Amino acid sequence: MGGYIFDLTVVALLIIGLTATLGVLTNGIGEKLFSGKKGSVFVDQSLKIQSGWKQVGGKRK
Repeated sequence: MGGYIFDLTVVALLIIGLTATLGVLTNGIGEKLFSGKKGSVFVDQSLKIQSGWKQVGGKRK
């Protein structure tokens, strides 16, 4: 019974890890291929909106 639980846990971790990794890789490839010249428009707009915001949490180093 312990071997079954161990095998099930290993397979579940592999499936979850593989899915997460492929998601990140696919997103990166899609952004490079299909974003064209406007690849960072959304990132730039988000940074422009957040430029005056106060930092929350933690201590300044």
